[in-house]
Amino acid sequence: MKTKDEGSLKGRVAIVTGASRGIGRAIAVGLAREGAFLVVNYASKAAAADEVVSEIRAAGGNAVAVQADVGDLAQHERLIAAARDGFGQLDILVNNAAVTKRETFLEATTDGWDRTMDVDLKGVYFLSQAAARLMVAQKSGKIINISSVHDARPMLANSIYNIAKAGLVMLTKSLALELAESGIQVNCVSPGAILTDETRDRLADPAYRAKVLAKIPARRVGEPDDVVGAVLLLASAASNYINGATLYVDGGMLLQ
Repeated sequence: MKTKDEGSLKGRVAIVTGASRGIGRAIAVGLAREGAFLVVNYASKAAAADEVVSEIRAAGGNAVAVQADVGDLAQHERLIAAARDGFGQLDILVNNAAVTKRETFLEATTDGWDRTMDVDLKGVYFLSQAAARLMVAQKSGKIINISSVHDARPMLANSIYNIAKAGLVMLTKSLALELAESGIQVNCVSPGAILTDETRDRLADPAYRAKVLAKIPARRVGEPDDVVGAVLLLASAASNYINGATLYVDGGMLLQ
């Protein structure tokens, strides 16, 4: 039976990587709004991360900003320690941080490959491992990976990113299979076209916007809160029997 508190995250502790802007910021604020304590991760934008923390605290929540490059495995302990030592537990990990360097296959470099894979796949794998060690001891936890529709439909001239995101879907399934008996659910959210600071300028061009909208049956670009809704579901007890799934938040883009 569903209880009125089933979707509540009161007292839960969450880490959100890449949370200083865009979708990550919206996810952090959304989780805090539901009562979770937040570790707001950022790689370099300290002022922006501090703004997120201030917004959460102003609304009555609790959050700390922690600098760590997800692509550097030695820095993962900063995030885990912030949850474990600062809040006493870790219930939710949202792997949102990602990088991409658009270049054609014939132009691609090992530097571009290494950096993208380090952050988008290797970093996710090993940060999830560190988080899961705490969650296994707790016999519960939620790991939510933020991918992209390009895990299923490749983007032109961005093959490394496409490959990393496709790998993230299999990573999600593999971890879900191994961790299920420990009461941990691992799922993936794959957004389509979302209006963020990174996409706003391009979408302001009428021709480009029309081209994007033509690919979306809903005929609108998504908002960060559209992604937040999916994450809140997967972070809550309402999703306790959902495991290894990929939820596409794309306005139907992959339907055509």
